[in-house]
Amino acid sequence: MHRTLLAGLVGAISTVLPLVSAAAAAEMTVQAIDRPDVKAVFGQVQSRDVVPARARIGGTIVELSIEEGSAVKAGDVVAVVVDDKLALQLDAVDARLKALSAELANAQTELERAQKLLRTGVVPKSRVDQLQTQVDVLTNQVTATEADRAVLLQQQAEGNVIAPAPGRILTVPVTKGSVVLPGETVARIAGGGYFLRLSLPERHAAHIKVGDEVTVGSRGMMELDDKAPVSHGHVVKVYPEIEGGRVLADVEVEGLGDFFVGERTRVWIPVASRMVIAVPENAVVNRYGVDYVHITGAAGEVDVPVVVGSPFDDNGTPKVEILSGLSEGDTVVLP
Repeated sequence: MHRTLLAGLVGAISTVLPLVSAAAAAEMTVQAIDRPDVKAVFGQVQSRDVVPARARIGGTIVELSIEEGSAVKAGDVVAVVVDDKLALQLDAVDARLKALSAELANAQTELERAQKLLRTGVVPKSRVDQLQTQVDVLTNQVTATEADRAVLLQQQAEGNVIAPAPGRILTVPVTKGSVVLPGETVARIAGGGYFLRLSLPERHAAHIKVGDEVTVGSRGMMELDDKAPVSHGHVVKVYPEIEGGRVLADVEVEGLGDFFVGERTRVWIPVASRMVIAVPENAVVNRYGVDYVHITGAAGEVDVPVVVGSPFDDNGTPKVEILSGLSEGDTVVLP
């Protein structure tokens, strides 16, 4: 019975040992891989359009319904401008219209009477033609006066200052009671959505292209780490002009609606590429504050101290860059 048990244990050990040896012998050859060289810059939030809401007539602002930061839609009334002279001119036009209407009614009555007398031969035909001309002239005068009245009503309606586009109010350079002239800006509206504008040294101009993916840090310009939430965007426009040794690029990012226009945040953008040596994260062991990688060679297996860089994801495999300690062609023993 003891011999049978001993034989079973020996068989089990002989079966497990090759698996342990195979697991312990998992190796990889260090090779340099191409990685983008990322540069940290500041991106400034900009709006696609900054449009002014202008006064269409001159007058006094009697109503101001917006302030800095207010959200508006296209067509919203942001202020009301009143010109007191328009009301007086409208009263004068109404009085003139009443007088012309009375004259026209009297002329039509005279024309009807003359037409009746013409049939009996009491008045000549020239008298009827004269009265008909008078009626036509007064009719045209009434029409012209009504047109003048419509113009004044339209001018009064243009006292409503309309938001030309949806967005947020940036500045309101006037107050209630201010006197404005035609064409004067009542409010500036940021619309069309927000984006980040980057300014980079011109040495990176040849490496930046539309479609490059960037990493955007959280508000407050925090460093890129596990605690700071980040988002991603892509370059949508690279400006063809270099001014002052800087090249400008626009980055489209989702969720910038709560940022202030002009607010800055950190952006990490690829500006070049370089060859790096990297190993899986689990190949690096830290002992007493020093990072080691287990390698094998002609002299056997040995732990070598290394200096690690930033981690990254390589096709779903978490890896870490090795700045020094390993060379291309070294054989790393993986746990």
